[in-house]
Amino acid sequence: MEKEVQQLVEMGATAAQARAALEQYKDVMQAAEQIFDGKFDHIVDDEVDGDGDVQMGSSERAAPPPKVRMITPHEDEDDDEDAIGEDEDEDGSVEDFADYDSDDDAHIPVSSSVPSVDPYAGIFFSKDRREEVIEVEEEPQVVLVPEANIEVPLMTQGQWMKGCPEGSEQSFLFSLYQELSEGECNCPNGCGTSIKRKKSDFFSLFPDFQSYIKHVQELVLRNCTRCLKAFCFACGEPANIDQNRDTSNPEQDLALFHCPNLQGVILGVGLAMLEKVFIDETTRDVPLDKAKKPRTSSKRRKVELSVLLGGGSKHYDDDDDSDGHHSLIASKKKAKLGVGYAGDVREDNTGQLEAQAVQREKDDKLAELLKQIGGFLPSLHRPGGGRTSDYLVHPTTLAHLRRRFNFVGSQLLRNDSLADMSERSVLYFELLEWLETISCHEALASMMAMPIMVVASVKSLSPKKGSPRGSPAIRERTIIYEGSSGPRELLEAIVIQAHAAVKGLESAKPAEVPPEEMTEEQKRMTNDDKGKARAFDAGSSEENAKLLTFCKRILSTAKAIDRSLAESKGEAFVERLHAGLPQIPRSAKDADAVKVDAGDTEESAMKAYLEWANRVRFEYCDLTIARPDRDTKDEDTLPHYKFYYSNEARMLANSDIPKRSLAIAKELAVLTTNLPVAWNSSVFLRVDETRVDVIKALITGPEGTPYYNGCFLFDIFLGPSYNTSPPNVKYMTTGGGKFRFNPNLYADGKVCLSLLGTWSGPGWIPGKSTLLQVLISIQSMILCEEPYLNEPGWASGAGTAESRAYSANIRRMVVKIAMLGMLKNPPEPFEDVIRTHFRLKARSIIAQVDKWLTEDDGKPTLPDGANLPKTAGGSNNGFQTDVTELKTLLHQLQSGEGAGSS
Repeated sequence: MEKEVQQLVEMGATAAQARAALEQYKDVMQAAEQIFDGKFDHIVDDEVDGDGDVQMGSSERAAPPPKVRMITPHEDEDDDEDAIGEDEDEDGSVEDFADYDSDDDAHIPVSSSVPSVDPYAGIFFSKDRREEVIEVEEEPQVVLVPEANIEVPLMTQGQWMKGCPEGSEQSFLFSLYQELSEGECNCPNGCGTSIKRKKSDFFSLFPDFQSYIKHVQELVLRNCTRCLKAFCFACGEPANIDQNRDTSNPEQDLALFHCPNLQGVILGVGLAMLEKVFIDETTRDVPLDKAKKPRTSSKRRKVELSVLLGGGSKHYDDDDDSDGHHSLIASKKKAKLGVGYAGDVREDNTGQLEAQAVQREKDDKLAELLKQIGGFLPSLHRPGGGRTSDYLVHPTTLAHLRRRFNFVGSQLLRNDSLADMSERSVLYFELLEWLETISCHEALASMMAMPIMVVASVKSLSPKKGSPRGSPAIRERTIIYEGSSGPRELLEAIVIQAHAAVKGLESAKPAEVPPEEMTEEQKRMTNDDKGKARAFDAGSSEENAKLLTFCKRILSTAKAIDRSLAESKGEAFVERLHAGLPQIPRSAKDADAVKVDAGDTEESAMKAYLEWANRVRFEYCDLTIARPDRDTKDEDTLPHYKFYYSNEARMLANSDIPKRSLAIAKELAVLTTNLPVAWNSSVFLRVDETRVDVIKALITGPEGTPYYNGCFLFDIFLGPSYNTSPPNVKYMTTGGGKFRFNPNLYADGKVCLSLLGTWSGPGWIPGKSTLLQVLISIQSMILCEEPYLNEPGWASGAGTAESRAYSANIRRMVVKIAMLGMLKNPPEPFEDVIRTHFRLKARSIIAQVDKWLTEDDGKPTLPDGANLPKTAGGSNNGFQTDVTELKTLLHQLQSGEGAGSS
C-alpha cells in the first residue's frame, strides 16, 4: 500500500488523504479522482492516530486548493513540502474520467458545493483565463532499439506533460506515463506471471511515426510464458486477437485499438512528433536537401517563429532553449500596405518557384503525418465499424489534442490568406478532416468551442539538482497561459472568406443560354480548330475550380462541425457558440438592426463604435436602379446601377473571364475580414449582391488631419482586365463636382495615385497589388495631415502659412460637404453607416468642430483650395453657420430625433 500512497503523494495529495482514499477505493486511479474531486480535503496529516487509522476531521480545517505544478521527476522529499499541487477549474471541480465532456446545459453556473459534471463548463467560449504553471525539463535518454538497430531518444515526463495548464489533465497524463514506463504488467489470468515495462516500450521517439507504430505493433500483444494466453501489454487485459494477424495496415490492426491506454499513448507520441515536425518545417528557411543551421541559429529562428505565427508573447528568456511548444507565438510585423508613392517599381522574383517547391514539400510531409496519426483518432465512423478504443476514450486523448494539435491547427487556421490556403490545400484538407473527426465524437466535440490556452510568457527558474543516482539536472520554468480563440472560432474567419470567394466565383458565371443549332460551316470545322479561341483560359478555369472546391470544403466542414455539435451538445449549445463567432453580414438584410448605444463616456462610445464598425464594414447590397416594368419585348433587360461606372458594368454583363473572376474572388476573401476599422478612421465597403465587380467605398477621415471624421465616398469598378490592371476608382464627395479636397482628389472625381496609374511612382503590380492597398493608400496618404504637400510644386512648403491656410480651407469644406452635407443627404447605400458614425462620435465631433472654429483663419472658402487670399476676407465666411447647423443635427441624432437616425 505504501507504493500506492507514494504515487498519490507525488500527484499532490497528502499522505493522510492518500491512505484514507485507498482504504475506501482500492484502485489508485479511483482514489486519485476522489482526492482531486475534493472528497478528502477535510483530512490533514496530523489526524492520524497511533494505529495509523485516519480520523475524520472538520471540513473547516481544509487547506485552500494549491496552484498547478507539473510533477518533477526524482524530487527529494524535502522538496515536496514546497510542491504545488493539482489545479482546480474555475468552478472548483476537477475532471472525472466518465464526465470529461460537457452536458447541454454546461453553461449554467453550478454551486461550488456540488461538483460540476463538466470541468470546463464555467470557461466555455470565454477567453478570460490565465493560468500559471511550473513545468520541468530534463535531458532525454537515448536507447538502442534492437529490432530497428537505431538509437532513439526517449520522451521524458516533462515532454509528455508539457503545455498542460489543467490540473485534472495533469493527473491523467502523469498516471498513464508512470503506468506504461515503469509499472509491471501482470497476466490477467491469475497465473502470477508479470512483465516489467520499460520506458522504451511506448515512449521511444522514432524518426517517423510509421516506425513507431511498427515498434508498438510488435510488443503490444504478449503471450504469458506460464499459461500461454494472450494479453495486451498496454492495459494487462486479455486480448482475443489472432496472433497471426496481418499487420501491413496499422489502421486495420485490432491490437492497436484494444484499449484506451494504447489510444492515449499513440496519440500523445504521434502529436509530439507532429508538433516537432511543424516547428522544424516552419522555422527552416533553406531547401530540404541543405544542412540545418547551428543550434544557436535554430533557437533564434524558433523565437522568430513565435513572432511569425501569432500568439501574444510578452517576453522571452534568451537562455530558454524551447522545443517550439513554448515558443511564444506573436505576429510578425507586416510591411505597411498601400505605399503608393515609394518603393521599387520592379519586383525581384528570384527564387520564387524554388520557394514554392520547398513549401509544397513541407506541406506534403505535414499532411502525410496528419493522415497517419489521424487514423488513430477516436471515430465511431471508422471503416469496418468502431473499435474498443473508439468507444472508450482515454482522458489524455483530449489533453493531447487540446495541447499539441491545437497548437499546430491554430497556427494554420490563423493564415489570413485564402489564396495561400488554396495553394496549400493538400495540408488544409487533412486539417479539415481532423476537425470533422474530432467534432463527430461526443467525448471530443466540446473541444471545438473551448478556448485554446496559449503561452503568454516564459520565465526560467534556477536548475534543480539531480537525484543521488546521478540523474541529469532538471530545469523548471514558470509558464503563463492565456485563453485565445477556439478551433471553431478560428475556422469562422476562414468561413467568412470562403463565402466571399464562392460568391465572387459563382456570380461571375454567365447566364446559361440554350445551345444554338450549328451552321453547316461550323459542322465542317476540324477538331483542331474547335475551341481554340478559349484554349488560353483553360489554366485559369482549372485554378478557379480548385479554389471553388477548396472553399466549398471549408463551408461543408463548418456545417458538419455545427451539425455534430448540435447532435451531441444540443441546439442551445451551438446557438451560444455562434453568438460569440465573428459576425459579418453577408447582405444588408442580415445586418443587426439593434440600435448601438454610445454610453455616457468616450470610452464606452469607442467600444460601441468598434463593435459596430467590425460588424458592418463589409456587406452585400442591391446597387441596381429600379426600373418600371414594361411589356415591350425589345426592352433592354440589363440593370443599371447607382454607380459612376454603370455603363462599363453593363457592358461586361454575362462575361466569362476566368482570370478576372479568380482575382475578384481572392480580393473579396481578403476584404471581408481585413478592412481597417478604428475609432480614428475606418473603411466601409458595399458590394452588389449579383455583380461583385460593382463596389462602393466609404472612408472616414483619419485623426490629426483636416479630414477627421468626414465621410468620403468612392465608386470602384473591377474592369475586364482586373487584376492585370488596376481598378477604376472615382471620388464622389465633391459637392456636385465643385469642391477639390486634395491635390490628388479632383473636383471631377479623379483620384491621383501611383497604384492606379494616375500619378508618377511605383505602379500596379499584376497579380500582387490589391484593392485593399488602394483603399489604405487613399486613407493614409491622400487624406493626410498636411495635404498641401501632395502638390509637387508645393512639396517643400511644410509648416508654411500657405500650408496652414490650405488645411483650414479643407476643414471648412469637410464640415460643409463631408459632414453636414452627408448627414442631410446621405448617399446610398451608406445611410445607416453615416448616421451611426456621427451619432456614436457626436460628443467627440462637437468638441472637434469647436476647436476647428477657434483655429479658423476667417478666409473665404475656395472650392479649388488653390490661390488662397493672403488676408482674411471678412468676419463671416459661413463656417460658424455650418458648425452651428452640424451641432444641431448631432444633438438631434443623440436624442433620437434625427430623421432616420439609427
